[in-house]
Amino acid sequence: MQVMTRCTIKPGEVERVLELLRAVYEELATVEPDGLRYASFQLDDGVSLVSFVELEHGPQTLQQLPAFQRYRTELAQACVEPPVTAVLQEVGAYRFH
Repeated sequence: MQVMTRCTIKPGEVERVLELLRAVYEELATVEPDGLRYASFQLDDGVSLVSFVELEHGPQTLQQLPAFQRYRTELAQACVEPPVTAVLQEVGAYRFH
């Protein structure tokens, strides 16, 4: 399963959200869960984030991490609107994997 999440963060909340997201990556580096690929990008407007997740074993792989739980809880309150998540159907990829 491949999923994309995008959101726009309130300007005063950007640094806090980025710190929480960095904590997720620190925990991922420690735990090294199998079957998970995760990448996040801050857009050039400075307030938008896009994350791409590839899950071989379902969303619980990511959702069980305490740092991710904190990030998602805080993100919901820090966004202008709730984050939008979409399941992706790959059409093609070149050196993406």
